[in-house]
Amino acid sequence: MVRVKICGIRGLEEALAAVDAGADAIGLNFWRPGRRYVPPEIARAIARALPPFVARVGVFVDEEPETIRAIAALCGLDALQLHGSESPEFCRQFDRPVIKGVKVRSAQSVDGLARFGAAALLLDAHVPGEMGGTGRTFDWSLAVRAKEAGPVILSGGLTPENVEEAIRAAVPYAVDVASGVETDGRKDPVKIRAFVTRVQAWNAAEVR
Repeated sequence: MVRVKICGIRGLEEALAAVDAGADAIGLNFWRPGRRYVPPEIARAIARALPPFVARVGVFVDEEPETIRAIAALCGLDALQLHGSESPEFCRQFDRPVIKGVKVRSAQSVDGLARFGAAALLLDAHVPGEMGGTGRTFDWSLAVRAKEAGPVILSGGLTPENVEEAIRAAVPYAVDVASGVETDGRKDPVKIRAFVTRVQAWNAAEVR
């Protein structure tokens, strides 16, 4: 069963739209330069309002360990997504599951990923100067290769229109979407539902 994470949630209305559509997880971005940054106090209110069994994932980019721990405790995060240049040693120091973000530009990008010891690997398109949410895709066949190192979360340019094709190519543990379910820079409930419905349709077909 392929899971769904809606990333870059900035308000309770967006979070509840993701939950209502059937998303398994939401992503809260704590990278301050990012356009989807959410202050920890607001993220805490969002996290507290979510029902059980919806995972709260905090996204960090080259942040200090003490800051990550403090925000994780404040917001009750279920997992940490480290999306910068964090080393394997850095990733291993936390008491919550770590999802290591990897920017894919070539086959070499997915070599040796097992060294991170991460609970999952989130593969995103490499775009110079950007940390994610760019709407760009990458060669999905590389995700198949990356699965040798652990569960793969497929990200980068996914939309309701292409997510089934992406799943067919990579068969990932989960898919992650941000810009692909936005309209004018804000989460669009209609697009979120369409995205989740496409993934659910794939899952249902696989069960049959």
